[in-house]
Amino acid sequence: MPESTADTTDAATTGGASNAKAGARGPVTPAWEAPPGASAPMTWAPEGHEPISLTATADWTVLRREESPAAEVFAVSYLATDAAPDRPVTFVFNGGPGASSAYLHVGAIGPRRVVLPDDGSTARMPVRLVDNDASWIADTDLVFIDPVGTGFSRPIPAEPDAGKDAPTYWSYDRDLAAMREFISRWLSRNGRWSAPVFIAGESYGGYRVGRLAWSLPKDEGVGLAGAVLISPALEITPLTFTDYATDPYVDTVPTMAAGAFHHGRCRAPEAADGADAVAAAAAAFATTDYATFLMRGAAVPAEERDAVLSRLADLIGLAPAVVEHLQGRIRIDRWVREILRDRGEVAGLYDVTQTVVDPFPDRVSFEGGDHTLAGSTAAFTMAINHLLRAEIGVETDRQYAVLSYEVNKKWATDEGHHALDAPPGSVDDLRRGLTLNPHLEVLVVHGRHDLVTPLDSSRRMIDLMRLAPATGDRVRVRAYEGGHMFYTLSDSRDAFTADVREFFAACLPAGADDQDH
Repeated sequence: MPESTADTTDAATTGGASNAKAGARGPVTPAWEAPPGASAPMTWAPEGHEPISLTATADWTVLRREESPAAEVFAVSYLATDAAPDRPVTFVFNGGPGASSAYLHVGAIGPRRVVLPDDGSTARMPVRLVDNDASWIADTDLVFIDPVGTGFSRPIPAEPDAGKDAPTYWSYDRDLAAMREFISRWLSRNGRWSAPVFIAGESYGGYRVGRLAWSLPKDEGVGLAGAVLISPALEITPLTFTDYATDPYVDTVPTMAAGAFHHGRCRAPEAADGADAVAAAAAAFATTDYATFLMRGAAVPAEERDAVLSRLADLIGLAPAVVEHLQGRIRIDRWVREILRDRGEVAGLYDVTQTVVDPFPDRVSFEGGDHTLAGSTAAFTMAINHLLRAEIGVETDRQYAVLSYEVNKKWATDEGHHALDAPPGSVDDLRRGLTLNPHLEVLVVHGRHDLVTPLDSSRRMIDLMRLAPATGDRVRVRAYEGGHMFYTLSDSRDAFTADVREFFAACLPAGADDQDH
C-alpha cells in the first residue's frame, strides 16, 4: 500500500504511548501538507532469480513536535505486489550523522544497484543502474529512510511569530525519536502491524539500530524479529582519539596490520602465514602488551617500551623512527599518510587497501579529503537522483543530500544531558533489547579494512557485553574483504547477502506463525 502524502494519523493509533520525553508528540493534525510523492511499478528480475513485481513509493512523512509540524522525512518503500500483510518488512538507514540512505539503497540492499568497479576504485562517470542480484527484496519488503537533513528530508522552520525556536532533530535522542515515529507511522499507514519487522543500519546507523533494539519496543510497541548492524559505531567515545585514550588505538591496530600486509609493508614474522595470521597476532598484541603500554605511559621501563614499539612498528608497517616519534600512539589519519609516504600515496580511511596520490606531499596534513568516501560521493549522488527522478518519478527542486556535513557539524547533546557527560552508547540498549525480546536475532557485519569503524571495536564491545550463552548465540559477527562499504565488492556483497538470507531464516523459523499466543 503506498504511503499517503497527507499526514492525518492520530498519534494514539500508532502504537506509541504519549509522553513528555524526547520526541513526545501531540495529536497529529493536517495543518501541514508535505510535497507530493511518486509511485511506480517495478519488476525485479536479475539473472538467476524468480521475477518479483514491486511497487516503489517515494514519499514524505510529516513529523510533529508539540502538535506543530517539525520535519518532513523522505523515504522510499519497495513492496511486493499483492503480498500478504505479514510479509517481512525491513527499515534501512545509514549514519554519519548526516548520511542519507543512498549508500545502502543503491549500493547494497535495494532492487536497483549502481555499477561500481570491483576493485574498490573510483567509478568512471556516468554511472548506470542494474537489477541488484544481491537485493534483500527476495525475502522482505524494504523501506529506505533519510533522516532529517539528509536526502530530501528537511526540518520545517518554526513560524516567525510562534515565539519559539525551530525544532531540531540533530541530536542523539531526538534523532531516535524521529526514527521511531516514522517507523510506527509507516506500519499504521501501510497496514503492516502483523509483519515481522527488521531494522538495518550502517555506521552511525548501526548505533541507531543498537539503541532502537530497546526503544522501539519500549516506546512504540514495535516488536523486532531481527537487527542488522553494518560497519557499526556501537559506542562513540571509544572511537575518539586523544593522547590519553586507549580504546581507539587498541581497536585499530589489527586493521592497520591488515593494511600493512596488503601493501607489503608488514614486517612481523606472522606475515609469512598470511593475512589471517597477521590480524590474529595484531589483535592479541593490541589487547595485551600494547594496551598495557598505553595505560602505563612513562611508567613503562625502557627495555619493555622499546620491545612494544618495535613490535608495533613491524605489525603496522611504519618506520620505527615514526612510531618512536609518536610514542606508539598512531592515529588513523597519520597511519594512512605514513604507510606509503615513500611512494607519494595516501591510503584510505574507509578502506586501507585503496590509495591515491598525495596532492600535497610537502604539507604537514593531508588536505585532499578521504578518497574512499569523497571519491564515491558523485557515483551515489548520480545514481540515487536517476533512480528517484527518472525511474520512480519524484518531481522536486530539492537537492538530494547524499552526505550533509551541516547536519554532522551541528550534531548536539540532548536536553537534560550535561555537557561533561560522555555521549550515550548503544551497547547497553542492545543488551536490553536482547533481554527484553528472547527471540531477537542480531547480525553484526564489518569489512576487514575499515579504520573508521573497525571490526575489532565491535568484537571487543560484544565480548564486554558478557552475554549469557543462550543470548550470545543470537548475536552473529561476520567479516568480509573490503572496507566500510565492503558491499561495493562483488564477492563480499554476495557473501553478505548469503549471510543475511541465513539470518532471515533463523529469525523466521518454519511454523513460527502457527505457534500459540
